[in-house]
Amino acid sequence: MNFTSFHPTPRTLMGPGPSDVSPRVLSALSRPTIGHLDPEFVAMMDELKALLKYAFQTENELTMPVSAPGSAGMETCFVNLIEPGEKVIVCVNGVFGTRMVENVERIGATAIVVNDDWGKPVDLEKVKKAFSEHPDAACLAFVHAETSTGVLSDAKALCQIARDNGALSIVDAVTSLGGVELRVDDWGIDAVYSGSQKCLSCVPGISPVSFSPKAVEKLKGRKTKVPSWFLDQSLVMNYWGGEGKRTYHHTAPVNAMYALHESLLLLKQEGLENAWQRHKDQHELLKKGLTELGIEFIVDEAYRLPQLNTVVIPAGVDDAEVRGKLLNNYNLEIGAGLGIFAGKAWRIGLMGYAAREENVALCLTALKSALAK
Repeated sequence: MNFTSFHPTPRTLMGPGPSDVSPRVLSALSRPTIGHLDPEFVAMMDELKALLKYAFQTENELTMPVSAPGSAGMETCFVNLIEPGEKVIVCVNGVFGTRMVENVERIGATAIVVNDDWGKPVDLEKVKKAFSEHPDAACLAFVHAETSTGVLSDAKALCQIARDNGALSIVDAVTSLGGVELRVDDWGIDAVYSGSQKCLSCVPGISPVSFSPKAVEKLKGRKTKVPSWFLDQSLVMNYWGGEGKRTYHHTAPVNAMYALHESLLLLKQEGLENAWQRHKDQHELLKKGLTELGIEFIVDEAYRLPQLNTVVIPAGVDDAEVRGKLLNNYNLEIGAGLGIFAGKAWRIGLMGYAAREENVALCLTALKSALAK
């Protein structure tokens, strides 16, 4: 076999992630690699932490990027805060809630599952009932923005329920960070994780996390060792903690961190509230065009994610054929449905750099052409 350099075809990414990456972020990747303990890199790490605090709207000292994708951010929160034998109330209204259940069970804890229909938000009354039946639950875990369905749940209210019952909260913000309102401190979130490849429009492979002082106290008071050495925050915090000084823990993905720094700088320069509004505005444009094409949304407008639009595939339309035409004829990617929505829905992403008028126009034009044929 004759191997050559790999040069992928440029695509417009409007699926559930990864999203389009800004040219500035791609440029940052190509900067000279330096050592992960180099003074210049250490200084950049301090800026990166400050920018993450801004994105999360938190003053939590333990705010940092995990050198692994969002799934590792999820596991980071669970393995550090949950111990064998504890009860965790887990809200499931899509694929990623079920992954939370897996994390709880693999730790040796008990998952008290609160189920809601796919396409619906977490039911607050069901969560209250679960706490009344299990007052010894140590934690409430839920997905803020469910990527498999395009549903936004009320994180502020859910975290208040957890606090009222003396429990910690673990929140999946993989698809919400940078795309919709998220206020870690104001809402009382104890542990939150996200991903670099969604509304931050960075390259995949990094998971920002943040732990409240209450969560850090729980971590420091553990009766058992954290079951993952790499994800043990009591170890890695010495690498990301402290001003200007770092204790070696692992070799950070240096160039990927440059990219995350640049993506967060773009967010700061735009302004967080402006970014939230931009996602909403582009969603309104997309909604208008899809409605004109006769394409219906699955999720009610009251709790619909602007950055992840789950729509019904019109009757008689071949799912794979249309997505294939978009990819082959327009270099445009949209997402297939997951779980019960497989073959029945498309997931159209408007995340980060992808949330632009030209992308919306391309998507609508391509869909109109593919459906006409």
